[in-house]
Amino acid sequence: MKKARILLVEDETEVLAANRDYFEEKGYEVSCAETLHEARNRFWEYPPDVILLDVLLPDGSGYDFCREVRKKSSVPIIFLTCMCEDGSIVTGLELGGDDYIVKPYSLSVLHARVTAQLRRRGAGTGEIILPPLYINLTSGVVKLENETVELGRKEFQLLVYFAENRGQELTQSQIYEAVWNAPAESMGNTVRMNVSRLRQKLHIDDGSAFELSATPNQGYIFMRVLYGA
Repeated sequence: MKKARILLVEDETEVLAANRDYFEEKGYEVSCAETLHEARNRFWEYPPDVILLDVLLPDGSGYDFCREVRKKSSVPIIFLTCMCEDGSIVTGLELGGDDYIVKPYSLSVLHARVTAQLRRRGAGTGEIILPPLYINLTSGVVKLENETVELGRKEFQLLVYFAENRGQELTQSQIYEAVWNAPAESMGNTVRMNVSRLRQKLHIDDGSAFELSATPNQGYIFMRVLYGA
């Protein structure tokens, strides 16, 4: 199995070195950038499995980079910054960040957050293959019968969650807390609406190789029904 790759975007030399050394010792492949310009180049040269992103950079804002990445990829982004105001955190998450950690932080806690994001998306292999379904976890590309399926970001994360937990009954609360990273109390109709769109885009009701079935407990089970187990 290939090493999981981290793109570390940080302009503080000591912090950059400490994080790089820590994660390399943990067995990760680490690509470093101290500016937005370098980050853009590294992103394309060495597509990462997760991005650790500072906000205040010499040539711009990490928010801008997050916005750019989200147009192309659903790769997990964890902000690492000294900006601790609620507004800054909300901005980072609304732009597509998956987590937000305020400096100073524990490297062991950071590692746990990275591990959680990689585990959630199955990173390390970078893809999920359930013929005839193909999911690229880095680029966000989804193909069914070799045809590209256009999904929104949350639809993509929802599909990945279903694919990683195929055959298991999942409650709407479990799904919402895992995919939206928020308490189930704020769920509303969010899960049902996104499941409905996903069913349409995967042609679940038109002879697809997959089932996305509702359960008596108002949950869901995602299963492959053709091409073997």
